[in-house]
Amino acid sequence: MPVGAMCLQNDPALKQKILEANVVVHRQEAKYYERLHPEVYSRKEQKRIVSRLKEVDQILRGKDKKSALDVGAGTGNLTGKLLQLGYDVTAVDISAEMGNILKKKYSAYLGNSLTVINSPVEELDFERGRFDLVTSYSVLHHLPDYIGALQTLVELLKKGGVIYIDHEASPFYWTNEHSMMAGIIKGLYLHSNPVINSLYFQVTGLRVPMIDYTLSDYWFKKDHALNHKDIETVFKRAHFTYYKRIDYYQNATWIPNPLFYPYRLVCKPEMSYWIAKK
Repeated sequence: MPVGAMCLQNDPALKQKILEANVVVHRQEAKYYERLHPEVYSRKEQKRIVSRLKEVDQILRGKDKKSALDVGAGTGNLTGKLLQLGYDVTAVDISAEMGNILKKKYSAYLGNSLTVINSPVEELDFERGRFDLVTSYSVLHHLPDYIGALQTLVELLKKGGVIYIDHEASPFYWTNEHSMMAGIIKGLYLHSNPVINSLYFQVTGLRVPMIDYTLSDYWFKKDHALNHKDIETVFKRAHFTYYKRIDYYQNATWIPNPLFYPYRLVCKPEMSYWIAKK
């Protein structure tokens, strides 16, 4: 377990503050969320997610009716795609506001193939081996004890089930690049995203409140980043038959970023996803 996570185990007050911060942040941004985050809802990212989910679905081929647990479902980014793929989906999120939006978007599925639960991941109470698929997109870095949460999610998978974790910072996100030029391009690329997006927001007239992500994105920090070796250890200890982390480049702007291709040429990928089969 990472040192930071071990410290949080001994600091229940901080753990509670992180949970509360996530409730507040997602309440503030719920109605803006899909317009506020191009790193999630840009056309290229949405296309990539669909491809990954189809890849996961192929691993689970042969099952007639498949059950999925979408953890940190938000407004339904993955949930909607899973429903379209024919899954019975249980969507869980700590934000009641996000969950209400999800229910409105996919009301036709409610009571049939969709169940929406307002709950922290830490308080999920399902029987072991219930789900064929567990999905988590941009969630682990929000959780006070992401390793403990992952261990719980692993137990909820059936034998032969798959867990798909996406949109987490890769091990390369905070590292210095191999040359001064690479470091400069990386700095410009990452810092140009908010500049480019702010121009887009001005053109479209989007006005959002100031949101403080300091605690809500606790593990998305250089001084306490996600530890992918510890994530791998969870799969090893649970005797998964297959697990792999894939690193990728993120195009995080609504409009084209001119530095994207130079960035890819000289820098390492900044984001990661995991696919693991039990």
